[in-house]
Amino acid sequence: MTEAPAQPALDAHALAAQIKQHARRLGFDLVGIAPASASAYRDYFRDWLDAGRAGEMNYLERRFEERVNLASYLPGARSVVCVAMNYHVPLHPVDRVDALHHGRVARYALGDDYHELIKSRLYELADSIREMAPEAQTRACVDTAPVMEKELAARAGVGWFGKNSCVINEHAGSWLLLGEVITTLELPSDESALDRCGTCRRCIDACPTGAITAPYQFDATRCISYLTIEHRGPISPQLQAQIGDWLYGCDVCQDVCPWNSKALVAIAPELQPRFPTGTLDVRDVMHWTDDEYRTRLRGSAMKRVKLPVLQRNARIVTRNANV
Repeated sequence: MTEAPAQPALDAHALAAQIKQHARRLGFDLVGIAPASASAYRDYFRDWLDAGRAGEMNYLERRFEERVNLASYLPGARSVVCVAMNYHVPLHPVDRVDALHHGRVARYALGDDYHELIKSRLYELADSIREMAPEAQTRACVDTAPVMEKELAARAGVGWFGKNSCVINEHAGSWLLLGEVITTLELPSDESALDRCGTCRRCIDACPTGAITAPYQFDATRCISYLTIEHRGPISPQLQAQIGDWLYGCDVCQDVCPWNSKALVAIAPELQPRFPTGTLDVRDVMHWTDDEYRTRLRGSAMKRVKLPVLQRNARIVTRNANV
């Protein structure tokens, strides 16, 4: 019995096209390929960390070299397949009587934990790459991995790095969850995205705490998302007042962005909001037991915040509503 003839190896361009096609079949809305070269922001990032702009996010410091040099994370890295999934969902209005007692939750945390959703699909994409090119090595990454994912997304043409530090795509807006597959394959790169923010400064002017200190300049220690999620200790009274009704995270700079005026609607069922209004009643949250916390937030990215911190946030929202 004769063996079937070996299939001819795909050239790099054909391989890249098949990888992108498979990424879209997996449900990713955007895909591009970037070179796995060292970060152009190494010095800026180093200065940003040294200035204390990261606050308590010490994990950014611990794996600094891997973040700024992909070859430290995956030896022999040549290319990065960058993907994005739209998570924008329409929200139901809150009854005016109840509005005072409701704390808002950032859209990305309204559905199932996106880390698990994206990671499983990235693993499938990485497996397919190794099937197409058995010699390839890969590493799949979501935002918990030590990579400069926004810079890579911009390099790959997925979107540009906006003045509010979000990645913005001219067709999909900025409601994007990012992921990457780093590979030792040498793949043709896409053109970098062009910055289309222009003279607009809506995000800068709208930020309640002034965390966007200048175009493309961001102080995490003032950001409501940082304060309500990453910061575990007391919050200064001034910043507490500026948190307003945000219980978990903040979407202000994205809500005002003109590129989001015609934002696409997420189709993945896992990203549909478990809280249709995008809010939680802070009176309930303040009285949650550990069991209620685990039950209500099972499978949610909101479990990044432990119950005592979430209840701290609920008290702040309550005080702000009663001012």
